Amino acid sequence: MKADTHPEYREILFHDVSCDFKFITRSTIQTRETITHEGKEYPLVKIEVSSESHPFYTGQHKIVDTAGRVEKFRQKFGKVGSKTAVAAG
Repeated sequence: MKADTHPEYREILFHDVSCDFKFITRSTIQTRETITHEGKEYPLVKIEVSSESHPFYTGQHKIVDTAGRVEKFRQKFGKVGSKTAVAAG
C-alpha cells in the first residue's frame, strides 16, 4: 500500500447527548473536540440518537398529535380551499 493515502483509523468516543450515553468504537471520522474518559483522551463525536435513545430499540414510541396539526392547517388555509373540496362539492 502507498503511504499516507488512508485516513487514520482510531478509537473514538461517541456521546449521545439526549440520554448522556457514551460508547467507544473505532472510526476514521475527523473531530475537533476531545474528552477524557476513564483516564484516556479520545476524540469526541456528539450524536442525537443512538441505540440507547432510539424508540425502535427502547420500545418507547412517541405518539405524535397529528389531529392538532391538521386543524391548524385547516384554520390557516381553509379559506383558500383545495382541489379535492371543489371536485367533491
